[in-house]
Amino acid sequence: MTAKTIGILVTGHSPAELASEYGNYADMFAALLGDFDFSFKRYFVVDGEFPQSPTEVDGWLLTGSKFGVYEDHDWIRKLEDFIRQVHAAKVPMVGICFGHQVMAKALGGHVEKFKGGWSAGPVTYKRSDTGEEQVLLAWHQDQVIKVPEGAEVVGKTDTCENAVIRYGDWGLSYQPHPEFSPRFFEGLAEARKAAIPEPLFEKVKKVDVSIATDRIAQEIGEFLGRDR
Repeated sequence: MTAKTIGILVTGHSPAELASEYGNYADMFAALLGDFDFSFKRYFVVDGEFPQSPTEVDGWLLTGSKFGVYEDHDWIRKLEDFIRQVHAAKVPMVGICFGHQVMAKALGGHVEKFKGGWSAGPVTYKRSDTGEEQVLLAWHQDQVIKVPEGAEVVGKTDTCENAVIRYGDWGLSYQPHPEFSPRFFEGLAEARKAAIPEPLFEKVKKVDVSIATDRIAQEIGEFLGRDR
């Protein structure tokens, strides 16, 4: 593989009380993909900082966010338009959580709050493309309810039917958070425990199972890094 530059489109800020120890979401993705020969450019689209062109890097990565893709914010609509530009230019893109959802919405899918409630903590994802079961960390109530035409669902859970989506050679997106370490997740759960039901918080406030971080890091790195 030749060296690649990856643009990280940052769609949210990590809790202030955790930032000094863990950094922002872009820092977490740079660490996640540290074994690959990548350089990174960061664009805080949540603050209105957008790239000039969909082709100014070799691949794009969309982070998670506390916002819903259906909320009425100018930066979200602008981001959807940029995703469509990236898709048209065939520059590879990977999306995580909010990024997973906004990719789907930008290309004709539908996202809404899941009537069955929250997914939080370690969750088992069943992969139809690899046959694996992968335990990853979830933190969401919104879900992709309708998948864009031509996209392929390759991963699901018992309560999330469209949890991993492939868009041919162009895109790959995940509902869970491979960039979250167990310790960061515990801090996030504490910082935002008011958002989820108390019984669920009590269940997930301590992560004591093995997470498939390395497996997903390898998959994302290979997807963004391969020559097309």
